[in-house]
Amino acid sequence: MKKWILQLVVIMAVGLLFGCSSDGDTEQNTNTRVSTNDTSDTGEVSEESVRITISINEGVESVNEQEIPIEEGDILMDVMEENFYIETEFDGTFITSIERVEASEEDQTAWMFFVNDEMPTVGANEYELSPGDVVVFDLQSWE
Repeated sequence: MKKWILQLVVIMAVGLLFGCSSDGDTEQNTNTRVSTNDTSDTGEVSEESVRITISINEGVESVNEQEIPIEEGDILMDVMEENFYIETEFDGTFITSIERVEASEEDQTAWMFFVNDEMPTVGANEYELSPGDVVVFDLQSWE
């Protein structure tokens, strides 16, 4: 059952990636961000850190935002586990809850992530961060 759910989520994520890239709609990347420092207004991130934003419904609701110091090659999942409360499934490869906000199979929602306004082709457990990256985890419907 879990394997089926993972396959479904991967298929939907790929569909979302191709669907969003072909329609020319830029609304997805205009999410509202809560600013706790001067760099978020300009979109700039310190050369030795990344900005991670946690939101719901393409930024309609903000959950958390942090600028986090990293080193070149740090893995996104490791940074998430060190700085946010997250829950995972499938041996830590699939995020089911961030900051106690849970994805729901019943509501058909899942945590999607974007780095520098693009959906990566690998999971957070494989994604290598670079200083200056802007990461958004957004709880979205997958229907």
